[in-house]
Amino acid sequence: MNTFSFTRWYGIILKEFIQLKRDRLTFGMIIGIPVMQLLLFGFAINADPKNLPAAVLSQDNSPYARSFVRAMENSGYFRVVRQLDNEAQANELLAHGDVQFVATIPADFSRKLARGERPQLLLEADATDPSATNNAIGAMQQLAATALIRDLAGPLADQNPGPPPIDLRVHRRYNPEGITAYNIVPGLLGTILTMTMVLMTGLAMTRERERGTFENLLSTPARPFEVMTGKIVPYILIGLIQVTLIFLAARFVFGVPMKGNLLLLYSVVILFIAANLTLGITFSSVARNQLQAMQMTFFFFLPSILLSGFMFPFRGMPEWAQWLSNLLPLTHFLLLVRGIMLKGNELHELWPQIWPIVAFMLAVILIGLRFYKRTLD
Repeated sequence: MNTFSFTRWYGIILKEFIQLKRDRLTFGMIIGIPVMQLLLFGFAINADPKNLPAAVLSQDNSPYARSFVRAMENSGYFRVVRQLDNEAQANELLAHGDVQFVATIPADFSRKLARGERPQLLLEADATDPSATNNAIGAMQQLAATALIRDLAGPLADQNPGPPPIDLRVHRRYNPEGITAYNIVPGLLGTILTMTMVLMTGLAMTRERERGTFENLLSTPARPFEVMTGKIVPYILIGLIQVTLIFLAARFVFGVPMKGNLLLLYSVVILFIAANLTLGITFSSVARNQLQAMQMTFFFFLPSILLSGFMFPFRGMPEWAQWLSNLLPLTHFLLLVRGIMLKGNELHELWPQIWPIVAFMLAVILIGLRFYKRTLD
């Protein structure tokens, strides 16, 4: 009867370490994914976003109005980036997503304040992502009660006790009831497509290589571009089936509104699907087996879901994380889908988010063609 041998046991352990050393991609994943998780969760993720871009439409150039705007900036939640002239500019900035808030100060603000009539102040918020605006709105409500305490001195001091001197009216645009599903369901569309499309195509060429059918493909006169696009088209159809099912559930199960053009929405979805499929084909061209292709897929999926604005507010992240997330197609796709479904955006309003996806897809195609090999060497 054989007894336990420490020599054989040590040999097996040594063999596994040697195998890991040879498989540099797997070893990189073992080290890279924990480091990425630590950096993303430790530095980039912030559930309490501050310095949110805001615009001010002030029709009253009084010291009270200027003091209130300064109080907004001093709160840390608002960063005033534009001074507006009319409501049309405010609507345009909110529709494009250039600002998160627009504060409107009426022309009779100082006069009513001096009379103790509690002037109204309108705060319009882009509430497509309720988690990005709730804390800032809460801070604004506090400012309505405390921002002008020092200014209301002398004859106006009797206005400090009692109700707030300012009647703050909050208008949550595009999602007035703050329903979470309006934000989550369109986001799930992007994350599901990212996961399934990249993973399915990432296994395409590696599966053929492991089964030996890749040799037959190499013996054909098909060119690299023909092979890549030929493998992409069937999965586009599969992706459209997934999208249709999600759209039906979003509309009839979760009650998500559809204010934009459905054809435009499907066009954007096809572009996003194509970008993810080209990435999956590139992964399959680089990977030597299905395990490596799957590892690369998860390595890409992790920052996509964490940095895109799906799980955490995009503007709550530091600038370096926002710059990194802008390289990911999911970041722009979420803005596109929410813009079409919740805001009713048109093509000219969507172009700033479309061209980064196109650029990503072209860059990935060039990389995939570079790694695609016509021989088995």
